Amino acid sequence: MVTAPAVPEIYEDELHSAIEARTESLQTLRELGPPDLVHLIKQPIKSATKQVGVYHHVTGIDASSSASLAAYINTLTYSPHDKQHKVVSGLYCCYNAFSRLDMRVQVYIPGTVESYCIDERGDKRVATDELWLETYLCSVLRAYSYADDGSGDTIKKIAGARRFNPITSTESEHKFLDAAERLFFNGWQLGSDPEIQVPNLVSNHLTTGLLDYIHTTGRYASGINLFEKLRTRDPEISSLLARVYIQADEEVKAVQLLHEAIQELPMDYSLLDCQAEFCNKKGRSDLALEIAKRSVVSAPSEFGTWARLAEIYVSLEQWDLALLTLNSCPMFTYQDKDAPRMPEPQRVFLPLMPEAICDEIDDSNVDDIELVHPTLRKLHAAGFKGTFLKAYLLLTEITKKIGWDQLLKIRSQVFVMEEEYRQEKQTVPATQSRNASTTALRSPSPKPNGHGEVEETSDSEEARNGEASGPSAEAGGSIEKPGHTVASEIVKAGSDEPESSPQNYTHFQNKRLCERWLDNLFMVLYEDLRVYTIWRTEMAQYRQQQILYKKSAEEWEILGELAERLHHFDEAIEAYEACLQMKFSPKAMKGVLKLNEPQHNIRDVCGALIRLVTWQYRWYSEFSPSLLFTIRKLIEEEGAVKIRSIIQGTSLPQHVLDLTHQYAALCAAFRSSGSDG
Repeated sequence: MVTAPAVPEIYEDELHSAIEARTESLQTLRELGPPDLVHLIKQPIKSATKQVGVYHHVTGIDASSSASLAAYINTLTYSPHDKQHKVVSGLYCCYNAFSRLDMRVQVYIPGTVESYCIDERGDKRVATDELWLETYLCSVLRAYSYADDGSGDTIKKIAGARRFNPITSTESEHKFLDAAERLFFNGWQLGSDPEIQVPNLVSNHLTTGLLDYIHTTGRYASGINLFEKLRTRDPEISSLLARVYIQADEEVKAVQLLHEAIQELPMDYSLLDCQAEFCNKKGRSDLALEIAKRSVVSAPSEFGTWARLAEIYVSLEQWDLALLTLNSCPMFTYQDKDAPRMPEPQRVFLPLMPEAICDEIDDSNVDDIELVHPTLRKLHAAGFKGTFLKAYLLLTEITKKIGWDQLLKIRSQVFVMEEEYRQEKQTVPATQSRNASTTALRSPSPKPNGHGEVEETSDSEEARNGEASGPSAEAGGSIEKPGHTVASEIVKAGSDEPESSPQNYTHFQNKRLCERWLDNLFMVLYEDLRVYTIWRTEMAQYRQQQILYKKSAEEWEILGELAERLHHFDEAIEAYEACLQMKFSPKAMKGVLKLNEPQHNIRDVCGALIRLVTWQYRWYSEFSPSLLFTIRKLIEEEGAVKIRSIIQGTSLPQHVLDLTHQYAALCAAFRSSGSDG
């Protein structure tokens, strides 16, 4: 029997105010919708006069019918913490993102069940079977999309949300995949990840959820079966099938499929991107390059195609072209997941379940304000998301490989520096018809992207996203001043030593303006490197003098993230472990888990896993796809018996170990490789 997490209770200031707030927010929802809302009315057992409203949020409950949602409300009628009140009614609200309706089930205790739906205007409508099918599929996708990755970041965003695993058996998997097949061609209506500009048949929240599910559970045969069937209706779906083949280690089939599909659809960017990624990972960046260029031509307004091309230039060590390509990436303003907007509660009750109590993992002092040095608080890279995060990771990867000084030198070779701009402005007439922004793409040397349609893309993106894209020089206008760059006297910018390079960038006309957002990334990177260097220098000095180097737990956590961002993984583990010696931090523990996995430090990984699973339960989550994936991979590589005995051999209380055994039992239910012994 799976242990259910405890039930948090948020008390309303005014009766029904939570329901009213949810109804009002319906017209503002743009994505999959917020987690489900469960609202209960309680009254004192001894008098029927004063009623109180309590609620919590939940994901992963079977929303395929009104009966299953009413059954969930019935599990809440007994509370071990509150013997003075009884539940007299409950309302379950579950958002249907396909039809943009809030499905609602009202339960009176004892007595009747009523189901209906509310549209964006707040009007009541009839709940049909077709609407329940859509609602069920949305609820599974939300359970995956809104799950925590183990670090606690998602859990801390919404107070008192219970998270359940929506698919715990092959029967429930069949139901999910059947619903996905029936609604697959409507998936684009749900929107897509923030890095995708236009949701389409193969890039949307439904396909992301399906690939997440297959990746987490390792149910490749089920995924292959689904996409094989769908591919007969539309060959575009081949890119999804190929991705599952690659994950399932069926690479020969994937290569054959991609070859056939690209002959049929030569300009399908999802197929081209899949092929380019595969070749690059196999160490054949030379083959990947032309494919990635074609992918960019096919979808010039998508961030992913440009980012892949930049990644391939990094693999080929063509740093100048990597920077030019990065500069051409269309950047999108980050769109966060739909979150509940609730009125200020009267009080919040967050009970502890006995099974999750463990002194070592206690973080009840979660709100204690720690001393953190202002420079550590101000590291902007920690807040990057979406396209900006991916672009920053590419920039840090280049820096790790060639160093900051070399990066600056190449930057000054391909982009207009402020000093050059000032000099040029004095000599160039105002009616200059060619401009630095487009010259690098149109001139025979260099051709970073294999085509010349770039500026139109950047300009249209800029118009569409406001501040998201940087400045492009106006065609036929005067030269635009480049955005603020890091002052050369601070960082020894390479512009004061214009060495000739294999590419002819030395002339002003052959250079491009650096987009404002990329210029900003250089400044953020400079700050990251500066703080990292100071930390490592101070540490070395203290060690030499045999003095203890002191930081608060939160400072160590921030330094761990900083080192990880800059690809210094040993230093990141060192900082995370220093944090954990002072107090439990899920973020630091997740860092230890992630960075120990590639080294196959199985005991360390298991130790981190147990603590993270327990912490998740403590905060009402019995389901984290990321943690389930980790345990599945461990079992696949080492066998269930070995992993079970390592977990059992840990000196933590048995009730805590049992929570991790439940995750392992799930792998057995899905007949994962290695789970039979």
